[in-house]
Amino acid sequence: MGTEHELSVNDALLGPLPIVDRIIEGIHGRVENEIPFGGVNLSKELQKNVIEIVPSVPQTSVADMEGVLYDGMMRFHLATGSRYTLLGLGMHPLLTLDQTSVWDHEDREIYAVYDRLFDLHQHGWLNIQALQVNVHYANEGKMVSMFNRMRALTPYLVALTASSPFVEGRATGAMDNRLLYYRQNQERVPSICNNVIPEKLRSRSHHDQIIGSIYSDLREIGGDELCHEWIDSRGVIVRYHRECLELKACDEQECIRSDMAVTAFILALLRPDLDLEEDHDALLEANEASITKGVSACRPELMRLYRAASRAATSEELAYLPLIERRIEEGSLAEIMAARARDGDSIRDVAMTMARCLRDNVPARAD
Repeated sequence: MGTEHELSVNDALLGPLPIVDRIIEGIHGRVENEIPFGGVNLSKELQKNVIEIVPSVPQTSVADMEGVLYDGMMRFHLATGSRYTLLGLGMHPLLTLDQTSVWDHEDREIYAVYDRLFDLHQHGWLNIQALQVNVHYANEGKMVSMFNRMRALTPYLVALTASSPFVEGRATGAMDNRLLYYRQNQERVPSICNNVIPEKLRSRSHHDQIIGSIYSDLREIGGDELCHEWIDSRGVIVRYHRECLELKACDEQECIRSDMAVTAFILALLRPDLDLEEDHDALLEANEASITKGVSACRPELMRLYRAASRAATSEELAYLPLIERRIEEGSLAEIMAARARDGDSIRDVAMTMARCLRDNVPARAD
């Protein structure tokens, strides 16, 4: 397994800093898309104010992965003289589009095609941060069964991990604004995202047919250069070259510890027999409620899943699951943040609290 963590780079007052290229150059001596950095890799994202931290090798222990990731983040602060404030969350809650820009080094030709077809100057490109969980599959049968399990779990994981209630310093009423913007960023070719919920998979050849259809849709609008595996933007993605499934429907959380709790929950839920909804329209409806309301949209179902995960979890995973139980009881991070804003905290103050959670690796709690 492995996880990918997208963190915004900011000044002391959480003003976004689109300088990740300069930071990488300062650490590595030249600008690269990805650089080795101890036990992690530091990678660029499309938006120049976001850096991605990824374990440099696949992991077998959630606790070890937490240690590697947190150490990598602390090494980042040390290497940059602690000049920058990092922030997790599904979106930067204060960012306006004029405060960042598109990566303009390697891959800029690809991004130029994306911009021509889909217009990169929107929140769905320049202000989204996902927690991506990658799980290895051993064979085609495992690939199909785990894909369909992740697909059916997506609405509940969206509710649990919602952490983007604010856009440009305002509460919108939705708990997961990242997905609201994300599912629109390539709406000219709807099959690329499929409204986040992928089709139920029958086989590898069925998956190839789906991807082939996306390529066909792209070619009709002059997007031949984008016809590669990485174009797939649905909530669950098959990565043949890494022999893994990538779940990317989840918002980035406030700290690495919370990310690892979500990861442990997902791993545990891949084991037991579960009675889950499979109808595509029903999953879309459930996902819509989760985007809007967070945990409050499906608390009883999440508690059922928590009990199943607790029975199937390893001893190591069990150590992380109490945080999941607390999130189910108290609400998603988005619900916690929105409540603090309603109680009188400024959105900047709420965001500063979340930045401290990341720095100290301490999950947020409802007040």
